[in-house]
Amino acid sequence: MQSFRTELENPIVQQDIIDLEKKIRLFREGAITDEKFRSLRLARGVYGQRQPGVQMVRIKLPYGKMTLQQWNRITEVSDEYATSNLHLTTRQDVQIHYVSLDRTPELWSKLEEDSITIREACGNTVRNITASDRAGIDPEEPFDVTPYADATFRYFLRNPVSQEMGRKIKISFSSSEKDTAWSFMHDFGMIPKVKIIDGKEVRGFKVLVGGGLGAQPFLAKTVYEFLEADLLIPYIENVLRVFDRYGERTSRNKARMKFLIQKIGIEEFERLVKEEYKAVKVKSVPIDADAWVATAPPQVGTVPAYTIKDPKKYEAWKITNVFEQKQKGYFGAYVKITLGNIGSAISRQLIEALRPVIADDVRVTANQGLLLKYILPEHLPYVYSALEAAGFAEPGFDSIADITACPGTDTCNLGISSSTGIAKVLEDVIKDEFPDLVYNKDIKIKISGCMNSCGQHGIASIGFHGSSMKSGGKVLPALQVLLGGGIVGDGVGRVADKVIKVPSRRGPDVLRSLLHDYEINGGEHELFNEYYDRQGEKYFYELLKPLADLTTLTAGDFVDWGQAQDYATAIGVGECAGVIIDLVATLLLEAEEKIELASAAIINGAYADGIYHTYSSFVQGAKALLLGEGVSGNTQIGIINDFDKHFVATGKFSFDPDFKSTVLQINGNEPTESFAKTYFEQAHAFYKAAQAYRQKSSELVQA
Repeated sequence: MQSFRTELENPIVQQDIIDLEKKIRLFREGAITDEKFRSLRLARGVYGQRQPGVQMVRIKLPYGKMTLQQWNRITEVSDEYATSNLHLTTRQDVQIHYVSLDRTPELWSKLEEDSITIREACGNTVRNITASDRAGIDPEEPFDVTPYADATFRYFLRNPVSQEMGRKIKISFSSSEKDTAWSFMHDFGMIPKVKIIDGKEVRGFKVLVGGGLGAQPFLAKTVYEFLEADLLIPYIENVLRVFDRYGERTSRNKARMKFLIQKIGIEEFERLVKEEYKAVKVKSVPIDADAWVATAPPQVGTVPAYTIKDPKKYEAWKITNVFEQKQKGYFGAYVKITLGNIGSAISRQLIEALRPVIADDVRVTANQGLLLKYILPEHLPYVYSALEAAGFAEPGFDSIADITACPGTDTCNLGISSSTGIAKVLEDVIKDEFPDLVYNKDIKIKISGCMNSCGQHGIASIGFHGSSMKSGGKVLPALQVLLGGGIVGDGVGRVADKVIKVPSRRGPDVLRSLLHDYEINGGEHELFNEYYDRQGEKYFYELLKPLADLTTLTAGDFVDWGQAQDYATAIGVGECAGVIIDLVATLLLEAEEKIELASAAIINGAYADGIYHTYSSFVQGAKALLLGEGVSGNTQIGIINDFDKHFVATGKFSFDPDFKSTVLQINGNEPTESFAKTYFEQAHAFYKAAQAYRQKSSELVQA
């Protein structure tokens, strides 16, 4: 691969990109194992595709925001390095596909020219922080959560606490009690609250922890009805420290924070969190929301002449896609992007057409669309005409006709059956057979290609996830049908029930059956989930049971949506959660790297960061030696305890009083210069002793 050098002003970002290039070169030379390299690239937004030899790159857009210049930059990068397509995700990211691994450092450098990152967009890190797309313009918000979401993103980016956790962490900020960022399904979910304290209005958040979807969905638990805003980031850091130390690391299916809370209980979890307060680098993080540069209305220029081809559709679009902002006299307009896919050329066409009449702040929405802001009412017809010319003027944003779907078997290693193919067909069913439902924003349809819920099927009124069935010795694509999920409000949510599995080709008939039944038997003002609750899961199982009958299969049932050949399962190794690294030499190398990072941080006065790197070095060194003895640990605290058992108690290593007490000084001391240096010297001495022990053990084996 050809080497390059960035010319970025930010030396930290520049070094990040150069390090990625170096690691790719070492990987190509065989100096880094595939498992180790995978974890490195994932933490830098580079994700393996279903197709061998190419990568998906996830572009991290905190709370979904991109300026027009950033949007344009992403289109240029997609043209040069990918397929000229932008895929908008449910995490408010943008993904581009079919990227050469060797070109990812250069790609990253191009993005950073407009302050766009891919750092920690994948891997066992704090993923993109999402927020209600209306934040800042929501008429129902008590205050704009954007400055707080932004501060949280910046605080944890490259933070040593969250670089190599057992699993990913997802954080959301809703703009109001309507909870449109789904706090109940996140590791951390925040809902803004205002409280009068000593006669003053104080901002804070209702805080929920431990939610998550996937194969085993958990609703998050409320830990604070009101936590002052200044205390939010320290609380999150304390929780992450506990999760890093006590979270599962061997079984990826049990490694999310929700499983740790289930295992030890919320009371013990909160006790451990409180133990960390002394060690956290800051006890309060004030956020000056008044200094936040709010989005400004556009400097309206000359609006070109335009025509509207379909006035009737325009009226429907105004009803379903447009709302008045809290800033009186301005409107927000949603753009429905089918399956979240929009081309580079069309994006640039829209950027130039819309620039005179929209704010320089476009939000990617969590249902894979776009939000345009600060539009004057007299400019709405022009905005519609620009969208119409680009092919993106469909009404029905966030309605039953606006189906969310992950890429599924198109590109994902974990996809079992097509999600995008069936999504297109279901949208056509609604458009052609139930056109009035374009106005229905009660029912949500969400589809994932597997049980992992990237398409959020677990919180859908009507959800589907990819699966398979067997009949006559052959395998056919299938859909698991789920019903009854959704938002209740103020942190309360509903997880959908698994009702029945049907052949994928019968998905449209499932939808027809459900909608016809609801239309006939539902009450006049009865919402879909109310109707589902009244009838019960068994009722819907019986309703759909005929569609699960495998005795009436045809040849077409063995062909998945969007395919021409018979279905065959081809599930690869998923990378959503990173990997487990078990090579002794690699672990000792990581311990050395942590020592180097700790030293640099302490020299630069970043004592808390240096202390955490030091702690990580202790754990990595202990894990390496334990592995050499055939002992594998599945949590950091387990590794610490096992080291005492197998090395200290047996006299192989000596600590006063033991290894655990030495290592866990981290949460018993303030992050001062004195403690940082003392702790570092202890870890450095341990690392040298571990290297010597490993060398001696290797010599005995060779002898």
